[in-house]
Amino acid sequence: MSELARRPGPTTRTRVEELSADAVRRREDRLATEEPLEIRLAWPGAPARRVWVTMRTPGHDFELAAGWLLHEGLAGPGQVAGVAYCTDTDLTAEQEFNVVTVTLSSPPSTDPGHRHDARSAGSSACGVCGKDSVSEALAVTAGRPWDGELPSPDVVRRLPGLLRDHQPLFDRTGGVHAAGLFTADGQALVVREDVGRHNAVDKAAGARLLSGSSPSAACLVVSGRAGFELVQKAVSAGVGSLVSVGAPTSLSVALARRAGLLLYGFTSERRAVRYTG
Repeated sequence: MSELARRPGPTTRTRVEELSADAVRRREDRLATEEPLEIRLAWPGAPARRVWVTMRTPGHDFELAAGWLLHEGLAGPGQVAGVAYCTDTDLTAEQEFNVVTVTLSSPPSTDPGHRHDARSAGSSACGVCGKDSVSEALAVTAGRPWDGELPSPDVVRRLPGLLRDHQPLFDRTGGVHAAGLFTADGQALVVREDVGRHNAVDKAAGARLLSGSSPSAACLVVSGRAGFELVQKAVSAGVGSLVSVGAPTSLSVALARRAGLLLYGFTSERRAVRYTG
């Protein structure tokens, strides 16, 4: 491996021309970095194997890997023994910080199998890529149902603004999503940003998992729409409610209803739409 390898940052400099009606302004700007991350999984008696490749914004890579494993039903609380960047000698300098190996203390909760083999990959916009059938895409490994307090309508309406207070990368680039786990009274437990909606959710849950805290919470707040894959992750983590600033889909509403997850869309200070089926 190269001794000059540098860990990619969350933003990248670029030069732009800003065109207005009467002038051209040349300046430097910042882009949200997008690079691949390969996740490998190992456990006692089993060498590391590739289970997923996704496009992500570098930063909190270990949390992303741990959260993805949690939401896929491959690892549970207390099962992650270690996470590290891969040190294979055949990696190029560009790959050194784009390959993460998660080591479990025991075999995964479910068989990684063909569904997560080396051909599985996803874009930054995809949360259920790599599934081999409709039934596998719809399968959800549900966490322990949330039995704690849930946010009141007043708190729900305030949550997107509270999430926005924790989005420094969006302030710099305007090109990333955010996801945060909150208490019922609106306290932020963890907020993460990423070019991919689902990656941000994985990072938030992974942060809780690696800190020894429960990945479940009263509320998951997301900066975009409430697609099926985000509802799936919320159910897997044992979240009590999902608040989004955009719209849900028919499938996400159906899954939320079936799982007992409170689902809100089009949420702002003025209103929130609760989907009851």
